[in-house]
Amino acid sequence: MENLNYESAFKELEEITRAIENEAVSVDVLSEKVKRASFLIDFCQQKLRQTEDEVGKIIRQIEGNTNE
Repeated sequence: MENLNYESAFKELEEITRAIENEAVSVDVLSEKVKRASFLIDFCQQKLRQTEDEVGKIIRQIEGNTNE
């Protein structure tokens, strides 16, 4: 399993996107890059959902403590 965090995944995704937009990716490598981009998008979305859930829990805890 690779050591990946949101920032590095997003940066790599930006690099892949730029390369594809600039046609710097050969047709032979395009499929590989698109698969990697799909993986990185899924990873980033999952990380964002997880962070949103954690922040929501913290906010609910804070609100619960202030209502007492």
